[in-house]
Amino acid sequence: MGLFRRGPKRDPRELARDEEFSFFSEREGRVFRSQVRQAFAERGLEVTAYAGAVTDSGGRQFGLGNLAAVCHRDRRGARSWPTLIRDHVGKVLRTMDGPQPLEILSHDEIRACLYPRIVAQETLPASDSFHYGHAPAPGLCEVLALDLPEAVQMLSADSLADLGDVAELRIRAMNNLRALPVEGHETVRRGDGSAFEVLLGDSFFTASRVLVLDDLVERLTGTALTRDGALVALPFRHQLAFHRIRDAQVIPALQAMAQFAAAGHEDAAGAISPRVFWWRRGMMTALSEPDGDGLRVVVDVEFQDMLERLVQDEP
Repeated sequence: MGLFRRGPKRDPRELARDEEFSFFSEREGRVFRSQVRQAFAERGLEVTAYAGAVTDSGGRQFGLGNLAAVCHRDRRGARSWPTLIRDHVGKVLRTMDGPQPLEILSHDEIRACLYPRIVAQETLPASDSFHYGHAPAPGLCEVLALDLPEAVQMLSADSLADLGDVAELRIRAMNNLRALPVEGHETVRRGDGSAFEVLLGDSFFTASRVLVLDDLVERLTGTALTRDGALVALPFRHQLAFHRIRDAQVIPALQAMAQFAAAGHEDAAGAISPRVFWWRRGMMTALSEPDGDGLRVVVDVEFQDMLERLVQDEP
């Protein structure tokens, strides 16, 4: 999961783009959906393909967004798609058709695989199924999820009703999150002298570790955060970037992380946010915004006051 390896071979951007997934050309989109239909057919299920999903004869709908992004970003290119698609379809059908975890797992087993997960608000259903979720920042939502062998299952309010108090369940979930191993850690250094850290992992909860950032930073760097906190970015579920705010290097770091977050968010499976946030004691304030094809850095009075103080403290 390195940051700067050679990307997959793709059709030229000059070719006409797919109507739903603009990272595909029209040809790639046709190939992708054809392979999805074939993977379902191999398991005895005929599906109808639409732009962003397929449906079976029973009315079940299977979204294609994350799978399309996984195929697009795989470094092996289109030759890897059939295997990726078959594996994905197999896991989805086994999860949907098999016994449901909440029906077969004990309460202790459920608590052992319970984690908080940050997702983009727009990816949640419009119903009140996840109304219990905390919003760490505008556009984001924290929900509880089960980390199962072949899937991650987000838990609706109805699912939680028989499991106990939500606040107590969240405490257990946060403890599980703190105990996760660090899968990958890289330092990104720029020519302007700025630097930031990137946590990478196959876990669906890598980006969600922003919820325990103070513990994570001390664990990785051996140094606690100051009262000024950190810059953070969580472009997609497998990546978390942060910069400890200690001096005026926060200024070029903010610019670098804004570009990093926007690039990482684009076309990503499990995309969360293209923004950079100011993290202080668990509170997150957005500092960058997508602006057409570019980026716009926006800071509030508190952040500006902090910058002026840090600049004045420079030798």
